[in-house]
Amino acid sequence: MTVKMRLRSFLLNVLLLLLTAFAASAQPVAAQPEMADALRQDAKFWVVVTVIAVVTLGMFVYLIRLDGKVRKLEDRVRDQAS
Repeated sequence: MTVKMRLRSFLLNVLLLLLTAFAASAQPVAAQPEMADALRQDAKFWVVVTVIAVVTLGMFVYLIRLDGKVRKLEDRVRDQAS
C-alpha cells in the first residue's frame, strides 16, 4: 500500500467518523426515555438483554467452531502439499 493510498484511507476514515458523530449529535434528546421505563416496568428489558446475550454467545461459539474447522482444513492442505 502506497503512502498516498494510506493517507486517502485515513482521511476517509476520519471523515466517516466525523459524519457519524455529527449524525449522532443531531438526534433530539428526550427529557425522559419513556420506552426504556416502559420496558423496565413490564420486565421486557431483561428479555431483550437475554436475547442479545444469547445471540452474541451463539455467534462467538459459531466463529470459534468455524475457526477450528478452517484450521483443520489448512493443516490438511499443508500436509498434502508436503
